[in-house]
Amino acid sequence: MINSSDELELGQIAPDFALRDAAGATRTLVEHRGGPVVVYFYPAAFTPGCTTEACDFRDSLASFQAAGYTVLGISPDPIERLAEFAAAEQLAFPLLSDEGAAVARAWGAWGQKTVDGATFDGLLRSTVVVDADGVVTELEYNVDPNGHVARLRGRLGL
Repeated sequence: MINSSDELELGQIAPDFALRDAAGATRTLVEHRGGPVVVYFYPAAFTPGCTTEACDFRDSLASFQAAGYTVLGISPDPIERLAEFAAAEQLAFPLLSDEGAAVARAWGAWGQKTVDGATFDGLLRSTVVVDADGVVTELEYNVDPNGHVARLRGRLGL
């Protein structure tokens, strides 16, 4: 079992990462310095909550991009599964594979959760907003996927 992780704090520099996207290219957080980034962690492609959240980001992507934001989705799914998910849901933002959950742990998005009465360690649906300098400006752990993107857009003034 992977141990729980410590949550990030507002004002800290977000940990960098190097993860492969659905096309197999390596993506880092540092490559997005100079503009704000929304990084959202989701447990598994094709599950109801994750599909709702991904499609909400897809449907709101133009407003994020108009304000200069990059959206990145991260899950423990293998890149092949991410490619299938992106194609099936017509997702036009990068989905990154964090098999082994090292990045989720570093970002505080891994811990104990209960699903259908079973308690286990797993990915905690989480969203972190990082500014142009890499500083955490917004964060939310244990996100309810229903209406999450609309609430985030409201907090960001989009």
